[in-house]
Amino acid sequence: MTAQETIDYIRTLAMTALDGAGSLEDIVAWERAFLGAKGEVTLFLRGLASLPADQRPIAGRGGNALKTELTAAWEARHAALSAGALDRRLAGDAIDVTLPGRPPIFGASHPVSQMIDELSEIFALLGFQTVFGPEIETAHYNFDVLNIPKDHPARDVWDTFYVDLPGEIVLRTHTSPMQGRVMEQTEPPVRVVVPGRVYRYEAQDASHEWMLHQLEGLAVDRTITMADLKGTLAEMARQLFGSERKTRFRCDFFPFVEPGVDFAVDCAICGGAGCRVCKGTGWLEMGGAGMVHPNVLRAVGYDPDIYSGFAFGLGIERLAMMRSGVDDVRAFAGNDLRFLRQFARAA
Repeated sequence: MTAQETIDYIRTLAMTALDGAGSLEDIVAWERAFLGAKGEVTLFLRGLASLPADQRPIAGRGGNALKTELTAAWEARHAALSAGALDRRLAGDAIDVTLPGRPPIFGASHPVSQMIDELSEIFALLGFQTVFGPEIETAHYNFDVLNIPKDHPARDVWDTFYVDLPGEIVLRTHTSPMQGRVMEQTEPPVRVVVPGRVYRYEAQDASHEWMLHQLEGLAVDRTITMADLKGTLAEMARQLFGSERKTRFRCDFFPFVEPGVDFAVDCAICGGAGCRVCKGTGWLEMGGAGMVHPNVLRAVGYDPDIYSGFAFGLGIERLAMMRSGVDDVRAFAGNDLRFLRQFARAA
C-alpha cells in the first residue's frame, strides 16, 4: 500500500468513527485513537523515515494535511456534542417560574425564652429591672451569703453539681446568688428579677428536671412587708394566668428568708381536681419566697434595722406548663419540633 493509499484509509476510518461518536466520552476516545501520542496519524508521520526517498515529500505533506483535517473535524464534532449536552442539562434544570414559591422557614423563640420575656415585661411594669448572672458560681455567693452554712444538707454532693476547679465552684443550684452580687454593688432601694438556668442533682419526673430555668426576684427598701411580697406575686399570677386562677401561700423554710412561704397556683392541667402533675393536690408549686433573712442583709453590708426586703424564686418551666396546659415538664427540653412549633408566634 502506497503512502497516499494509507492516508486515504486512515481518513476513511477516522471520519466513519467520528460520525458514530455520540457522546463526549466517545470524542475523547476518538482523539486518543487517531491524534494522540500513539494514534494512527502520529504513527504514520513517525514512519516517514522508512519510506523510499521519493515518497517522503508526498507522504509528509499528505500526513500533515490529514492531521489538520481531522483536528478541524474533531473540534467541530466536540463543539456540537458539548452544546447538545449543555442543552440537555439546562432543560433538566429548568425552573417553572409560574409555580408558586416555597415559603421560607422561620425560626421561633423557645417557649421558655418566650416565658422569660413575658415575665420580664410583667415585672418591669411592677418596677423591677431584669439582670443576669453566671451559671458557674462560687460557693460564697451560692451558699455563704445566703445563710447556708458549710454543714447544711444543700451542700451535699448528692444535691449540688461541683465543678472540678480550684476552690469551691458549683453549677448554681438557684438564681439566688445574684441577691448578694446585686446588693453588694447597689445602694437601696433594690428591685431586680434574675432569669436563668439552674442545676439540681435530682430525679426527673413530670414536674422536675435536673436542669431548669428559674426567675429570682428581690426587693429591698425601707418598710417592705410580707404584704408587698404577696401583692407582687398575686399580680404577676393575675397578669400571666388571668383572674380566674387562685393563688396560695403556705409557710415553708428556706435558709435565706424568714419567714418563708411556698407560692402555688391551682393546677390548670386538671382544674384543681388532682392529677399526676400536681400529685393529686390540685395545686402546683411555682416556687419559694419570703422576707430576706437579716443575716443575708448583714452579709452584704445592709443594716437589717433600717432595711427589709422580700425575695422569691419561680420555676419558669412550671409557669409555662400552667400557662399552656403542658402536663410534662420534660417536653420543654425534649427538642421535639412537633411540640415546639405549637409555640411559634406569627412573624
